[in-house]
Amino acid sequence: MTVSGDSSETIEMAPTNLIFEPILEHGVFRFDGSVEHRKAAFPSVSFKNKKDREVPIISKNVPAYTPTCACLGEQQVVTFEFSPGTSFYGTGEVGGQLERAGKRVFTWNTDAWGYGPETTSLYQSHPWVLVVLPTGEALGVLADTTRKCEIDLRKEGIVRIIGPKSYPIITFGPFSSPISVLESLSHAIGTVFMPPKRALGYHQCRFSYMSEERVAEIAQTFRDKKIPSDVIWMDIDYMDGFRCFTSDKKRFPDPTSLQQHLHNNGFKAVWMLDPGIKQEEGYSVYDSGNKNDVWVRRTDGKPFIGEVWPGPCVFPDYTNSKARSWWANLVKDFVSKGVDGIWNDMNEPAVFNTVTKTMPDNNIHSGDDELGGVQNHSYYHNVYGMLMARSTYEGMELADKNKRPFVLTRAGFIGSQRYAATWTGDNLSTWEHLHMSISMVLQLGLSGQPFSGPDIGGFGGNATPRLFGRWMGIGAMFPFSRGHSEVATDDHEPWSFGEECEEVCRAALKRRYQLLPHFYTLFYIAHTTGALVAAPIFFADPKDSRLRTVENAFLLGPLLIYASTFSNQGSHELHHILPKGIWLRFDFEDSHPDLPTMYLQGGSIISLAPPHLHVGEYSMSDELSLLVSLDDNGKAVGLLFEDDGDGYGYTKGRFLITHYIAEKYSSIVTVKVSKTEGDWQRPKRRVHVQLLLGGGAMLDAWGMDGEVIQIKLPSESEISELISTSIERFNLHMESTKLIPEKEVLDGQKEMELSRVPVELNNGDWKLNIIPWIGGRILSMTHVPSGVQWLHSRIDINGYEEYTGTMKSTEEYNITERDLEHAGEEESLILEGNVGGGLVLQRKIFIPKDNPHVFRIASSIEARSVGAGSGGFSRLVYLRVHPTFTLFHPTESFVSFASIDGSKHEVGPESREQLFEGNNLPDGEWMLVDKSLNLGLINRFDVSQVFKCIVHWDCGTVNLELWSEERPVSKESPLEIEHEYQVTSFP
Repeated sequence: MTVSGDSSETIEMAPTNLIFEPILEHGVFRFDGSVEHRKAAFPSVSFKNKKDREVPIISKNVPAYTPTCACLGEQQVVTFEFSPGTSFYGTGEVGGQLERAGKRVFTWNTDAWGYGPETTSLYQSHPWVLVVLPTGEALGVLADTTRKCEIDLRKEGIVRIIGPKSYPIITFGPFSSPISVLESLSHAIGTVFMPPKRALGYHQCRFSYMSEERVAEIAQTFRDKKIPSDVIWMDIDYMDGFRCFTSDKKRFPDPTSLQQHLHNNGFKAVWMLDPGIKQEEGYSVYDSGNKNDVWVRRTDGKPFIGEVWPGPCVFPDYTNSKARSWWANLVKDFVSKGVDGIWNDMNEPAVFNTVTKTMPDNNIHSGDDELGGVQNHSYYHNVYGMLMARSTYEGMELADKNKRPFVLTRAGFIGSQRYAATWTGDNLSTWEHLHMSISMVLQLGLSGQPFSGPDIGGFGGNATPRLFGRWMGIGAMFPFSRGHSEVATDDHEPWSFGEECEEVCRAALKRRYQLLPHFYTLFYIAHTTGALVAAPIFFADPKDSRLRTVENAFLLGPLLIYASTFSNQGSHELHHILPKGIWLRFDFEDSHPDLPTMYLQGGSIISLAPPHLHVGEYSMSDELSLLVSLDDNGKAVGLLFEDDGDGYGYTKGRFLITHYIAEKYSSIVTVKVSKTEGDWQRPKRRVHVQLLLGGGAMLDAWGMDGEVIQIKLPSESEISELISTSIERFNLHMESTKLIPEKEVLDGQKEMELSRVPVELNNGDWKLNIIPWIGGRILSMTHVPSGVQWLHSRIDINGYEEYTGTMKSTEEYNITERDLEHAGEEESLILEGNVGGGLVLQRKIFIPKDNPHVFRIASSIEARSVGAGSGGFSRLVYLRVHPTFTLFHPTESFVSFASIDGSKHEVGPESREQLFEGNNLPDGEWMLVDKSLNLGLINRFDVSQVFKCIVHWDCGTVNLELWSEERPVSKESPLEIEHEYQVTSFP
């Protein structure tokens, strides 16, 4: 066996088979490197009942797949081999493609603002792979370790997991289907908490609504415009100086009254709590934490101090039961003031002004024995956020035992679904992130967390009307549905993008609310069995290889959602790959090109609510709709779960599960209740049965719930006519209904473009995204062969920047020339921006035909028109190239070069910032090295054009700056810097 750092380097090792024992239930096995490894393994944090991993069961079964194991120093390398045609999924919260073959993930919870499809570590860690064999059978592989590990899926059929020894591997299956694997996994790690029904409505958030008046205004606008919504969120600006459990006396003087106002208007309120507690004598939370000795400590025993939003902060040690109890009681008092839900953010934990973006690995946690005891931070880092969510959940339980807690967490670990929902972090307002959001929600579900969704519309940057409307159409169908946007962006409420977008958003959210009984039933099933809420469409037929890479569709039980993530196409214009069987299209008479297409599987019945405004207005005495799609045998079944929407009565029989059945006899379809469960009394309500015929056509019938309802079918020719008429009407409607515009025309103004699409340069080894409208920045640079995205940035800062003099070049650039169309030819883009005083900053970005392994940037400051009396020369200027590169492994990264005088340099993050000039300048190239990836990014330049170089390490990033000399320029004497980038292996 070999372990590969990249395609060019291998390390030979002698693999051995792991020892195994059956645990938990049939088909589940624990593997360890040896008996000694088994004894040395730390306790499980992912298992709900930790003894289930430690106690073998009596079974004569043996594993179908036995991994090999080898140790390289302190690293344990576990390898599974599967047949060609095997598909891989899971790996938790990850960007990029749905099917994970060819990918590599590092489990290390990371504050990853503006992540891209190739980012290898995000906010949560799930050391888990779902393996789907060519036969449709499936197997689950869990590396049960909290430590940072690598999941390498780059070789076909190979799952390789590398992490600090000793950790056990748990396998689930192979079983007959993927859903059987996930149900078995849930028996180990637990199922999703049962959410209160209010949590399934639409949530509106912003960083931040800056006053209680603004919050009330947002809530009232939803009601005035009759756009369904149930929850308003408060980000950190409600606090007094970002101090948790406080409120700003000017902007939020009376949170209790605000919450009561929201409750009276049918809204619930969710409030943020971060782990960073301001270090300030006299602040009650800090003082009580000191008294109770609850802080994470440094190696010298003193509390660790790290900077976050409030400034210097201490951090609760949630690994210790005493600290969790302290926090839970703070939460209890907070919730008792009327708080309906709590949002845990920044809990990776994120720390400002540090290269690693988190606290030091050698900090000390006083962990409970059952979690691993006293350990350093590298052991507890990945579970810090989960344990904070657990403590928050337990505090909400203490506050009111008759209400189900609702917690949202950014950071998490496999098993976090027991305590909190999650969202996909700080995404961007781009079409790429819209597309990626579907796969991310599905991957989280495939990794045990079914309650998730993205920031609808994107967190960073400004959405266009079309992008926002399309995202709302899709996001309204996700398990968790919340709109959220960053400070300083345009408003991103549903009415913020013009009337056409507003109408689409209204229709999308009405769809969600009509499907509310179905969503609530799916969550009950997920909570009780471990099933998914949203599933990839290959779950409908795991043997069908065509379905395994479909990324713009998903299942909600028997309901299939097909969406377009292409700007210029509506969902109805796409080719829909459907699973085998009958799939009948339907809508709520709201079809629009920017809304997803919906299908119901033959043989299914789902329950619908009337299109009311919010959850609180839906009561069980209202009418109920049953949407029926018969199979080839003329039958359909479905179930509906109901209770009072909150509390724990459902655990004591106070619920109603109704099993509905529809059967066709001759020309009559009979719909009735076949079975019921629970003690809840059936409401007296009308039932509207809608029988799908195909092509969107349906037949209607009415009756009382619990009674037999019959529908007489027309003749076959009449049914064909109904279907043809419905299809024709749908096509005519779609032809006359246009996509939401990308631009919005404002009264009294010219057209204002709310956002633009980056220009893509894609050839050879490189894919670049360039935004001409803010300083001509390169937004991302991805090295295609290695899959590493060396640079990804916020829309408005960082990325590849250039300065002129002391001023940032942030003005809009013009594209003066572009040649992007010829694959294999030189692709180039020439940009220029007016920087004042008759000066222009010009940049040519190109991938040369003769060397597709590099991309080059030729930049210059040119004098176009200088003032009279200047002698033809400009003011004093210099050119500063200022790229911000992402550090995937900050503690294993450094900059290496040989200087002009021949001396060798390795500059690490601990140096913070270093300047090199004169004979200390790099001799024409320097390299950013990532030892964990075994890769180096080489930056070559012309030494004669560069006056000095600067290395500046920051929070998870590094700048490699090139500075020209400082002098006036004329038309004949521009300032120029030409340089290039190439990726190489680093031994």
